[in-house]
Parts: sequence; structure tokens; C-alpha cells
Amino acid sequence: MNKKQWNGLAFFLKDKRKKNYLRIVYEFFYLWVLKKEIPWYYFKFLYRKNISNIEDYLGTKEAYKVKHCPKYHRKEYIMVMDHKLSFSLFCKENNIPSTELISYNFRTNFYLKGKLYKINDHNELEEFFNQIWMMTEKDRFFVKPISAYGGAGARILEKSRIKVGLPSLYEELVGGDFIHEHILLQHKEIAQIYSKSVNTIRFETFIDANSNVHVLSAFMRFGRGDSVVDNASSGGVYVGVNMDNGTLKEIAYEQANFGNEDYPMHPDTQFVFGGFKIPFFKEACELVKLSTEYLPDRYIGWDVAITENGPVILEANQDPGIFTSDVTYGGYLNHPIYNEILDGVKDWVPN
Repeated sequence: MNKKQWNGLAFFLKDKRKKNYLRIVYEFFYLWVLKKEIPWYYFKFLYRKNISNIEDYLGTKEAYKVKHCPKYHRKEYIMVMDHKLSFSLFCKENNIPSTELISYNFRTNFYLKGKLYKINDHNELEEFFNQIWMMTEKDRFFVKPISAYGGAGARILEKSRIKVGLPSLYEELVGGDFIHEHILLQHKEIAQIYSKSVNTIRFETFIDANSNVHVLSAFMRFGRGDSVVDNASSGGVYVGVNMDNGTLKEIAYEQANFGNEDYPMHPDTQFVFGGFKIPFFKEACELVKLSTEYLPDRYIGWDVAITENGPVILEANQDPGIFTSDVTYGGYLNHPIYNEILDGVKDWVPN
């Protein structure tokens, strides 16, 4: 077991929602035989008293095959998705609604409106930022690493506070590669739930053997505390979406290493999740289906924000959090086409 699995086990031992130990032992060995693997994932969620359909949830091997089988993923498409600058330019080229790129940098090389700037110290960095403030006529923008995951390294830069810690910010930016984007103004109804991050919907899409695009499921993520990102891996909470009407389900969850609690309300704002109708949900479903036509990897996780004018694509992920979708859906093997998805990878043996 790795550290994360040990942490999950520790939370399980303290959790009062767990089944009796005899039942747990039985189910653990039942899944071991059924899935032909040691089911450590059981201790993330399936040990709870209210979960009776344990065989409907994906095993680790099943999820790995879906995420990595070459039958579902081409390296050319993965390169576009994994590189945030490439993905931003791809969306712009194909008129896919997405966050607007301002500038970017490859270490000390900064690029703005087709011009290269060599940034050699924090004073030159401040001058570069001043050009952005003047050009955009806005006092904030969003910076995130080109190749990071889970919101790692993302931050908002504000004009009024840019001098604070500028030398350390300089070291961070020139030590990596970043894109610099306009900050989206999310829909005011969603901002009522949590306003400090842009709260996104994760959709998963699948292209079947007949080239039909399916929107498999959706869940919505919310930041908390003072976080400017909504990722569950950065401490955010996530809640499933009813696909038939675009409303949030009753309970939001968090990852085990952040406490593994359930939340009927947002922990900061006390906004009740259940029944909240996501604005432009139908349009968001249509957008990810259309985007899949342009970027035809067969299994993609799409991150979508909702603005006052409709949905906007933030990212596409070849390696989405399938276990998270599995939990919020209520067991992916209950899905009408997921057995078809697994049948497509059953004969693939990872190297």
C-alpha cells in the first residue's frame, strides 16, 4: 500500500459510517475474487453502510485499462490535451468556447501578442505585467502551469498585490512553463455557492464503435476555504449531477486525505446542493459532444465552466478521475453502455 492508501485506511478505521467488520471482510474477499485484484479501493467508499451494490463499482484494473488502452486513446490527441497551451490554441483555432489566452512563458522567455520578452529579473517581470494590465484594462489574471494536474501551481495575480513577494514569484515562473489567462466570470447563481474559484463541471464522453458520442456522466466541483481552484485533489468538494435535468444530487464528497466527509451543504457558504439546477446544462452537454467531434479521443474528461453567456471549455483530460465519476454516478457498471466500454479493453494487456 502507498501513503495515500494508508491514509484512506486510517480514515476508514475512524469512520462511524462503516459496515460491521464481518460484512467488510466478506465484501473485501468477494471483490478480490470477482475483480481478480486486491481491492484496496474498497476502503475509499464502498465500506459504507449505505453502499450495497459494491460489484457495480469499477476495480483499479478496469479503470486503468479504460484510461490507458491505445484503443481508446491516441498519443496525438493526448499531446493536445496534456499541454494546456496547445489545447488553448486548438480551441481558438476551432472556435470552441474556452478561456482566453493573454500570454505565456517558457521559463525566462515570455510571449505577448507575438512578441518575445527576455525576463532576467523581477523588475523586468513587473514591467511585463504592467503591459498586461494596460492591454487588458483588468487588474487580475490567472496563471497555471502548462503541464500540471489537479490545480497544482495555479494562482490569481492581482495588480494591487503584485509587488508583494515578486522576487519569489519571479523564481517560480522562470523555473517553469505557464499560461496566463483572463479570469472567467462564472454565472452568478453558481458564484452564490462558492465565489473564490471558478467551479466547473467534469463531463466524461465516450465514442462508441459506431462513432456515436455519449455523455456518460457529470459531477460538479467547488473550491472551499480561500482556494482559487475547485479540484478535489486540492481540497475541493464534488457532487454528482442528475443527467436528465441538470440538477445537483443531495450529497457532495471530498477525498479521503482531506477528511472523507459528506456535505449536504457547501462547508463555507451553507448553500444546499440538492436540487440546484445548473444554468445552461443542456448547452454544456451539447458543447462537450461537439468538442469531442473536433478532438476525437474515444474517452475524455472535459472541464466546463458556466458563464452568464453559456458554457466554456477549460480543459480536456485523457486521464480523468474515473473513480470520482464512478462514485457520483452510483457505480459505473449500472451505466447502460459501460459494459460495452469494458468489453472493448478486456483483451488489452498493459506492458
